[in-house]
Amino acid sequence: MEKLRIRIVGGSLAGLFAGIPLQNAGHDVRVYERSVSGLAGRGAGLVGQSDLLRILRLIGCEQVAHVGVVAKERIYLNHDGSIAQTVHMPQTQISWDILFDTLAWRIAPGSYVLGRQVVDVVDGAGGAELIFDDGTRETADLVIGADGLGSVVRRAVNPEDHQNHYSGYVAWRGLIPETSLPLDAGLLLDRFAFHVQPGVHVLGYLVPGSKGERQNGSRRYNWVWYRKVLQSELAGTFTDMDNRRHAFSLPRGGLSRDRLEALRDDARQILPHQFALAVAAEPSPSIQGIFDYEAPRMIGRSIALIGDAAFVARPHTAMGVSKAAGDVMALSNCLARERDLTTALQRYEADRIVVG
Repeated sequence: MEKLRIRIVGGSLAGLFAGIPLQNAGHDVRVYERSVSGLAGRGAGLVGQSDLLRILRLIGCEQVAHVGVVAKERIYLNHDGSIAQTVHMPQTQISWDILFDTLAWRIAPGSYVLGRQVVDVVDGAGGAELIFDDGTRETADLVIGADGLGSVVRRAVNPEDHQNHYSGYVAWRGLIPETSLPLDAGLLLDRFAFHVQPGVHVLGYLVPGSKGERQNGSRRYNWVWYRKVLQSELAGTFTDMDNRRHAFSLPRGGLSRDRLEALRDDARQILPHQFALAVAAEPSPSIQGIFDYEAPRMIGRSIALIGDAAFVARPHTAMGVSKAAGDVMALSNCLARERDLTTALQRYEADRIVVG
């Protein structure tokens, strides 16, 4: 296929996964990220599934897969903090920060643009048009929607079915230096720990430090507590201490002191004491809403959806990043093998919609 003018909406991992190989193939690529300050430092750890490892080899970043912390086993805790079950299942948690930083360095200078928010996309047979929040417009041969859960690009592909569906629960998240964990919580270190009861699901594991540190004392502990929240209470859950509403989450630093203390009180009553101590050690937890979305179509005439913009994988599966990598590799292969864009997009959708 002749070289295309490709514009990618969304500059997180999915957008970078797409931008690098398509630039390497000679296409004119630009990535637009709405955040003004960038996304570095926002992640914790992720599991190195097969498609993630494949794309890292493809773009020459395989070494990143080794910047991780190994959990030597899985343990399941009773409410009293004793171990109910131990499973030998070594697993490596890769550093999200190091992965993102490495990919950001691989994208061509000047082609990753911060603070550029796309508010609409108009699809067409001869190309697509991006509309930005400042009123300016830009045309492209192909627009790739890598803009995740709050995707505006998916609206152009599925105008009648583009809304996310709330699952009924949220994930409270904490990420703390391992040295912040009290000695009484030491059982959690070097293991993938769970506590699972009807209506209660909490887990935690070590991840590298923000610069990829893996030595003892320099790592971070990542905990996730899934909690039911009524849909009628969701807006309040995502409203920060300054009374600003967020669409799908409450970022770090947004929780009031009263709500933080209520969370810690609940943890002491509901969770094993090791997890309650981990929750208490986090000064600024965040809240992630758990939503579902399944795209009826992954392509338009000049648009392709990848990652969470097309299908949202719940975090329990640890497959979101890997699925985005698989989408990108399939799209890149179809663009390389087919002579025209229409056929390439049709092959891409046939390959990946079943996976999604």
